[in-house]
Amino acid sequence: MTHRLAVVSKIPDARATTRQQHLENLGFRDRIYHVLLADVYTIDACLSGSDIVNIGAMLANPVTEIAHRGDYIPDTFFDWAIEIGFRPGVTDNVATTVREGIEDLLRKQFAPDEGVYTSQVTFLDGRLSPDDIRTIAASLANPLIQRIHVKSSYEVERDRGMGIIVPRVQLHTEPRVDSVAILDATDDNLARIGKQGIANADGSRRGPLALDLTYMKAIQAYFRVQGRNPTDVELEAIAQTWSEHCHHTIFADPIDDIGEGLFKRYIRRATEEIRKARGETDLCVSVFTDNSGAIGFDEKHLLTHKVETHNSPSALDPFGGAITGIVGVNRDTIGFGLGAKPVINTFGFCFGKPDDERQLYRGSERTQPMLSPRRIMDGVVAGVNAGGNCSGIPTPQGFVYFDDDYRGKPLVFVGTVGLIPRESAGKPSYEKKARPGDYIVMIGGRVGKDGIHGATFSSEAMDAGSPATAVQIGDPITQKKLSDAIVKEARDLGLYTSITDNGAGGLSCSVAEMAKESGGCSVQLDAIPTKYPGLAPWELWISESQERMTLAVPPEKWETFASLMHQRGVEATVIGAFTNSGKCVVDYCGQTIMDLDMDFLHNGLPPRPMKTTYTRSIHEEPPIPILTSALENITTSLHAMIGRLNIASFEFISTQYDHEVQGSSVLKPVQGRGRVNADTTITRPVLDSPKGVVLSQGIHPLYSAIDTYSMAACAIDTAIRNAVAAGADLDHLALLDNFCWCSSNEPERLGQLKAAAQACYDYAIAYGTPFISGKDSMFNDFKGFDEHGNPIKISVPPTLLISSIGVIDDVQKTVSLDAKVAGDLVYVIGETHDELGGSEYYALVGEQAQGRRFIGNTVPRVDAAKNKRAYAALAHCIQQGLLASAQSIHRGGLAVALAKTAIGGELGMDISLENLPGTVSRDDFALYAESQGRIVVTIAPENKARFEETMRGNRFANIGVVRNDKQFTIHGRNKSTIVATTIDSLLYAYKTTLAGY
Repeated sequence: MTHRLAVVSKIPDARATTRQQHLENLGFRDRIYHVLLADVYTIDACLSGSDIVNIGAMLANPVTEIAHRGDYIPDTFFDWAIEIGFRPGVTDNVATTVREGIEDLLRKQFAPDEGVYTSQVTFLDGRLSPDDIRTIAASLANPLIQRIHVKSSYEVERDRGMGIIVPRVQLHTEPRVDSVAILDATDDNLARIGKQGIANADGSRRGPLALDLTYMKAIQAYFRVQGRNPTDVELEAIAQTWSEHCHHTIFADPIDDIGEGLFKRYIRRATEEIRKARGETDLCVSVFTDNSGAIGFDEKHLLTHKVETHNSPSALDPFGGAITGIVGVNRDTIGFGLGAKPVINTFGFCFGKPDDERQLYRGSERTQPMLSPRRIMDGVVAGVNAGGNCSGIPTPQGFVYFDDDYRGKPLVFVGTVGLIPRESAGKPSYEKKARPGDYIVMIGGRVGKDGIHGATFSSEAMDAGSPATAVQIGDPITQKKLSDAIVKEARDLGLYTSITDNGAGGLSCSVAEMAKESGGCSVQLDAIPTKYPGLAPWELWISESQERMTLAVPPEKWETFASLMHQRGVEATVIGAFTNSGKCVVDYCGQTIMDLDMDFLHNGLPPRPMKTTYTRSIHEEPPIPILTSALENITTSLHAMIGRLNIASFEFISTQYDHEVQGSSVLKPVQGRGRVNADTTITRPVLDSPKGVVLSQGIHPLYSAIDTYSMAACAIDTAIRNAVAAGADLDHLALLDNFCWCSSNEPERLGQLKAAAQACYDYAIAYGTPFISGKDSMFNDFKGFDEHGNPIKISVPPTLLISSIGVIDDVQKTVSLDAKVAGDLVYVIGETHDELGGSEYYALVGEQAQGRRFIGNTVPRVDAAKNKRAYAALAHCIQQGLLASAQSIHRGGLAVALAKTAIGGELGMDISLENLPGTVSRDDFALYAESQGRIVVTIAPENKARFEETMRGNRFANIGVVRNDKQFTIHGRNKSTIVATTIDSLLYAYKTTLAGY
């Protein structure tokens, strides 16, 4: 029997107000008079009427809400009703929680074919046509994962409600294992299978394997030796393991004369050389071998860090892609060593401009419309919110960046810092090894069709064949129970020998990766718990359904482990055993469906030597007349600069993310009375210790239009400089790299990649900052059609995110960005040059003058030796307590850094460029150049002598003073006033751009 409950607010509903504001911003201002929301719970179970009454009482707050049994019809006037719920098989987190609550309330378990499903009805009163309602419905739902049901008020009254819909998964095909005929296949057929997937009985294809012809011929050769065709399970498993997403082949394969590949030549080698040079002072503990990298924190603990991307799924379903990304990187932390506790989340978003309303399509007949940048932004922000906040993990650190070239595919960076004791159960906690005979145990969520081909889908450009099943929705509540059971209990009881997460490739990758530790594995696929019946064996094996970890549990400890998991509400299932057979063997219902040599599975992919070309781009320099015009009113340009998308406040994101949970926040994501977004945050993960974790990042995508080597160098310098400005010490600082590239099968793009990797080596060595972890995403391209049906390709700019993580001995010796006291002196450290290529200022001038951005050619250069000396001296100043504030200078230049310092303190400034260190030809260039290695600091007058003595030997200058009013003035190199404004005006410009989001 199916029951329907609707919970409605009895008092003004803030969610309804927000919904109405959203619709008004869509263009329906003054046309919507009232919005009413009803949260609907469809309960498909054999329950009595009294059971439903009790469930309604559980779901509704008796003070503010009322639960209505049956199909709800408001007693107030409305014109339209729009119901939105999930499609069959899509993870419904609220429904999962409600189901558990009902089971606890009624003390009875749901049967396998019973379930709970949630939806929401929006009742609208207003002057709205059917076309308007279709527009509104499309803005509220993603048809990829959600169903939309619209009725007029007449239809609701006629039908006595919206009707009951049960989105139950019904699979009508019989699970089977197919043989894939490749032994005698032609090259064309092999290529088709690799690109489009295995053929179904009806001739359709299952989706991309991302295996090119070279790989397919290697697989063909292997199975010719075996004397048989592969099963579909085997071919799918190989595709996951060999995918670019999992195996990082572009960084691993030979390129030009670099036989060992870019990763070993530039990234790993830099870390190895730095560690060797440091000897006993090496801060690294585990690098490049586990789910995260680890450095020492104190005598008892290690810090782990990993940053992932979830780009392709976030383009299709922004909420699902983002929440899956954040809970997935949380699992990377839980899966480090024997299990680290997630203590900090980080984020970084690269979006198309939110006001871009161009329509793009994946299909040639203008089918499969892409979501707008605004929809993507809203969904991604909400997804990371749900993942972090519901998991109880603070999210203080992040950034947002906008560019037209992220219109086709966004970049969604998510990271997690973990804390783990150096020893657990008497053994080093960062060491793990599955042993022959250990049970293979899957814990957490169940397996469904969500996440099919996620790894291979992410290894290709997005096009009309991009599968909806690649999208998953994470369940942070289920994962929180799993995390606590592992990290807080099972780990320190020594109940398992190894652990990893079920991420890309699902069980096919997690089990096979762990099997390398023991030498083999044997799996009983039909033992795997599923969300619903009817899944094919290959789907069971490669599904990326979320909230799952794989562990190696010794048989003698299984009962204790299983009992603990059961008590904590975490499902745990033995699905096989680790062996030393040298084989990965999978059985299903008594039939062996996969029997592969471990060596072939992991190492059988043939190298694909790559050749590069690289030509540095030459761009038009901004015309002198236009620049001269821009110079005439620098005050106006400063207001425009501080309000640019890539400089303005993104407090609307920071304030959604709980950074105070766990009680460890020291330097916050927004700082000062003016609440300015900070580049760097500091957290104290061990509450009885003064030590802190400093986190920051550097990212300069637009510099790639000129020179990717300089782009990478600037990203590294910025990540380091931001951290140093807050109090970090270079000797306790490490880096992470995330390369997000495009068209990485093209020699020119590969040449750009090689140059950036070379810069990573050069500057990591120069600063002595090792890489401890990284990730790459190589095909961030959109291939589709514009609003006229014309073919279009949009590639992201070659993007490198460098994240920095460090340890600060005393969190009290840290510095925020905001000016503190009137009368304090303003200094700039470092030199300013005419380096505006790829700058925000050139982009602004071009947009204002010609409606297009200017790029120029004078990309900033990094003098690491000079900067390193200055950073070391500044760190010494901070330790002596000489600084009142510090702000790294990067995007937007000196003027923006000064403005943020002043806005943060809500104090004015009087600045002179007369003695500015460096060589600049114009006042506006002095203000907006993005030269690296520079920091703005304020100090008390009594600290002047000590500060200047400590900084001796470096380029710096006293350029002004903090005022006791809100006037903000800058005098040019010839002493004339070039900026005259107020803090209130700057604050308005800084806060307004993204205030409505």
